[in-house]
Amino acid sequence: MDAALRQFVRRRADNHCEYCSLPQEREPLIFHIEHILPRQHGGTDTPANLALACHHCNLRKGTNLAGLDPETRVLTRMFHPRLDDWDEHFTDDDGEITGRTAIGRATTHLLRMNEGGRLELRAGR
Repeated sequence: MDAALRQFVRRRADNHCEYCSLPQEREPLIFHIEHILPRQHGGTDTPANLALACHHCNLRKGTNLAGLDPETRVLTRMFHPRLDDWDEHFTDDDGEITGRTAIGRATTHLLRMNEGGRLELRAGR
């Protein structure tokens, strides 16, 4: 993956994690260019398969494509930043991310979006 493609992904995401929406400026670790469909499952380096992700979200997502919806306990696909509308699947209440849908709940749960200091970082405290 070349530097121009990396810059494109960062600009497209406005330097925010495309999963938890944390701004890069609030995180000391450089965000990752993440494969939405992991390479081991046939994912490519095309812009349509790449997302900007904070280290917290990317390390927890790993090669997962799905997670359990904590409400229904049904295996549910993960949020896809290129295909899904963030506001349809999540709410952000002063930094706390809540899933509105099974996809949002499964993703929030699997990525542990509200764990540790993540709330404070997103709320800008």
